Amino acid sequence: MGRRQPKHLLLAFFGEHVVDGDSGPIRASALISVLEGADVAAPTTRATLDRLVRSGILGRARSGRETLFSLTGHGAAVLREATDRVRGPRPFDPQGSGWTLVTFSIPEGQRTLRHRLRSTLTWEGFAPLRDGLWLAPGEVDLAGSLEPLRQALAPHPVVAFHARELAGFPIGESVRAAWDIEAIRREHLAFINLWGDAAATALAPSALSVRTMLVADWLALLRADPRLPPEFMDAQWPATRSAETYRRMHEKLAEASSAEFADLVAANRRTGPAGRSFAPSPTRSSAGRPR
Repeated sequence: MGRRQPKHLLLAFFGEHVVDGDSGPIRASALISVLEGADVAAPTTRATLDRLVRSGILGRARSGRETLFSLTGHGAAVLREATDRVRGPRPFDPQGSGWTLVTFSIPEGQRTLRHRLRSTLTWEGFAPLRDGLWLAPGEVDLAGSLEPLRQALAPHPVVAFHARELAGFPIGESVRAAWDIEAIRREHLAFINLWGDAAATALAPSALSVRTMLVADWLALLRADPRLPPEFMDAQWPATRSAETYRRMHEKLAEASSAEFADLVAANRRTGPAGRSFAPSPTRSSAGRPR
């Protein structure tokens, strides 16, 4: 698998431990320690935290000499949007039948917004087919997917259709042109080879770091696999094994990593001034799903 991005590790940490809990703000030093276990240097983690604050995913507050980070409302919404697939029982099955097609128009000067939109589409299984036309298997809930981007998008910049294959116009070649199916297979096999080994529990000194790495790798695999219909894959397609591998390793790490996270939260509460509310700092709202 490719090198883990610090942003993806932080999103994995907050999505796994923070978004559905009441942990309160997390100390920068704790986040740095978790990512150091994943071979991310402290300056890189600090720079990534700064970028997540600027993007509106995290809020920042001070407590004495400590800097604390918490999810904003926008950040929590972005992570919850991904939860169904991250934790779902069949994450590689198509969403319904047929195909969803999307085309969009965003001015050249809004490159950041265009990148966010493309990232959102990629997470939902879309791939560019030709001339600005994007294709995804099944019936994608595009309205829900684009909700975090609504404020940034101009009115009606995206046009979408649900379609089915017509007799005499097979879609197989288009599918193989849009997605490198063998590359997707390799991503699955790399995940299985790494996390199917019992020794993976010792990839870092901390179970919390290992679990964060596991979830970051799982997110990367979910981004890589668009959930194509089974007729485009062979009987040895490894998606089911990937899901089993993830659940098995996640269960192995759950007790120890949850205990470590509980210790981290307890330390936060001991060092914070009594009664102080750590409100997120004001940030510009932007959009993006974990990618």
